[in-house]
This record gives sequence, structure tokens and C-alpha cells, in this order.
Amino acid sequence: MVREDRLLVSVLGNRDAGKSQTWNTLFGRTVRRSKSTHSLNLRPNECVEVFLVSGSFEERREYVGDILDNQDCRIVLCSMQYTEEVHKTLDYLIDKDFFLYVQWLNPGCKDGGETWDRMGLVNRILSVPSAFSIRSGKVDEKPRVQEIREFIYGWALYRKLIFSC
Repeated sequence: MVREDRLLVSVLGNRDAGKSQTWNTLFGRTVRRSKSTHSLNLRPNECVEVFLVSGSFEERREYVGDILDNQDCRIVLCSMQYTEEVHKTLDYLIDKDFFLYVQWLNPGCKDGGETWDRMGLVNRILSVPSAFSIRSGKVDEKPRVQEIREFIYGWALYRKLIFSC
């Protein structure tokens, strides 16, 4: 595969920041992690194949490579928990040349009032091909989920990954 020919769409946050709610809203139903891919409806009759990792590797105490090494889906949706262990997840994704699209939810809301990136994740993410945003998981999630949907659509359309559904 060509460098950055895989997309990682991630929601980064502390516990209860709204990560799972993001995926549920994106799919329009409750979704769970599975071993197979999902069809994601982006627009009427336009879908793309995605692999969903709901429930972060950090929370589950899993190594990202154990799940993604055998997964060849071009678009991966992934929750990441804002803990020191997330560095291992980012290192893997960067090493595998994913383009990173990261929404950081609620910095400062569940971490003792810190409103800055004490772990240096923002600099690490922005040092490679990526897009990064900070959003609140405490307000209506629909606008930020629509941002994700639109980004996936543009990325997938350019690569001719959209199919009729």
C-alpha cells in the first residue's frame, strides 16, 4: 500500500468523554467492536467499509497490533483513552503509515482541570500527516460526528472507496 493510504479516525478522551456515543451516533445505532468490518452509510446510498475498534486498546489493556496486524480495511475507527498507554497505540499507527484524523474530547473536563496536553500527544500527532481537532463531548454530538462523516467521505471519495448501499 502507498504511504498514508489507510485512514485512522480516532476519538481521544478520558473515561466517559463521549467516545462510544460518537460511534453510536455515526452509525445511527449502538455498535460494538467485532472481528469483521462494518458498512458505514455516509450519504444516501453511499457507503464505505470500515473497521471499528470501540472500547480503547488502553482501557482493554490490549496491544493495537494484536487487533490491526491482520486487518486490511483501509479505514479504521478507533477510540483512544487519554492515558500514558496511548503512546503505544500512536506509535503503532504512525509506524504503519496511517493518516490520523483525531478528535480530542473534553480536555480538562475529567483530568483534574488540566486544559493542556501534558503528554505531548498533540505535537506527536501533528508531526505526521494528520488532522486534529478539540471538541466537547458534553454538548450535542451531532455536529462533531458530522465533521467525522464529512472527512471520511472526502478521503474515501478521492480513493474511490465509496460503494452503493
